[in-house]
Amino acid sequence: MSETYSPLMNTQPALADLLTIEPSASIFYSYARELELSAEFADVNTQRTLLVPTNKAVMALARKPHQGPEPDNEGVIITEEEFDAQSKKNVERWISAHIIPQSPISLTEGTYATLLEGHSVDLKEIEGKPDSPEWTRVVLNGVIHIVAAKKVGGPFARAQIL
Repeated sequence: MSETYSPLMNTQPALADLLTIEPSASIFYSYARELELSAEFADVNTQRTLLVPTNKAVMALARKPHQGPEPDNEGVIITEEEFDAQSKKNVERWISAHIIPQSPISLTEGTYATLLEGHSVDLKEIEGKPDSPEWTRVVLNGVIHIVAAKKVGGPFARAQIL
């Protein structure tokens, strides 16, 4: 009788699993999948907090993530390759600004650096019902309310989607 190899099945969902089934996060995840950095979303041992804007919030942006900030050199013609490279760089900046490189984080007042160098997120407690979930009693950068919170990971890794 020969032995057969059976890989261990992971019973904990990864960030990628939650992003895949969350319809309100599909635009964010579509952008994120374009980047090498998204490979860590499939790792159940990752320790990240994702601040995922809803599809409605992304659609309301005056300039979409791949467009980046308003260009200084309006009217300059670039090649298709340069345009693609710039779009990818813009998406990477935007996604990085939505990832806090630690998890879990305390959802009380505090400032957290994101993966985008020089960019941080400020959390401030607001009044709410004391028995309501912690995430409902905080705003990001003074105005952004969290509409849902999900946690994934095993005993040694935690990740959150806010």
